Amino acid sequence: MAKKATKKITKKPTKKTVAEKTAKKASSGAARTSAPATPKLLAGGNPQIPKGDGDAPVQAYLDAIPGWKQDLARRLDSLIDETVPGVRKAIRWNSPFYGTEGRGWFLSVHCFTNYVKVGFHNGASLRPPPPVESKHGDMRYLHLHEGDKLDAQLTRWIRQSSKLPGEGMG
Repeated sequence: MAKKATKKITKKPTKKTVAEKTAKKASSGAARTSAPATPKLLAGGNPQIPKGDGDAPVQAYLDAIPGWKQDLARRLDSLIDETVPGVRKAIRWNSPFYGTEGRGWFLSVHCFTNYVKVGFHNGASLRPPPPVESKHGDMRYLHLHEGDKLDAQLTRWIRQSSKLPGEGMG
């Protein structure tokens, strides 16, 4: 039996008009300049926020925190603002950092599944020192869990920490 020859039919590409090309470029450009998508949540619900300086990136981080941790982190941010007038804020390594001009970063915040970790960059010098030790020299931590109150001791640690030399502000 003889094989039947098949002819491959190819469609010629049609040329787009200038208007069609312009519309396509405009729509793809609009997608790039529109508002950013909701930040990705990393392990433990910690928001992935790009590095940035000032209050705006910190507020974006706070906006993206899920559940009960958001309210706690907002109260902590307000407490820091009240306790340390003129505090400098930034996002570094997907975490808010708080510092003072000329002294460096003294505190950072990071979300985990069951708690919010407050890192005191000069915590070993605080009296009394915060309860959780670190493998990083002078660093000490406080873990805040759902329902925890932001108490007077936390305020004292923030005040003490802000007056001590911290980490570089890079």
